[in-house]
Amino acid sequence: MIKKLSRNEGRLRIHRRIRKRVRGTPEKPRLCVFRSLRHIYAQVIDDTRGHTLAAASSLEEGVAGGGSVAGARVVGRLVAERALSKGIRRVVFDRGGYLYHGRVKALAEAAREAGLEF
Repeated sequence: MIKKLSRNEGRLRIHRRIRKRVRGTPEKPRLCVFRSLRHIYAQVIDDTRGHTLAAASSLEEGVAGGGSVAGARVVGRLVAERALSKGIRRVVFDRGGYLYHGRVKALAEAAREAGLEF
């Protein structure tokens, strides 16, 4: 009998498959996105050391919209500004197993507009 995967289990399988190829280095760290039902989170990670270099989320003060597309744009802009202030210009994008549309796409486009290259 074949076990049906939950939506999150399927996403995690896709994320593991993506992570086989996507690695963050000190020169080009990984911009990782996590999306919950109410919020969205983004981290810039150096995988060689296992350190988070910059982070932003819709839980922070001043982020209107929470987990909406508008909130994702604000989070994308915030994480890009924080990364740029630490001298990080180029990143590799990790969509976290989510489809590249909606909130994930809005976050990525806002980060690009704010100056990150990927």
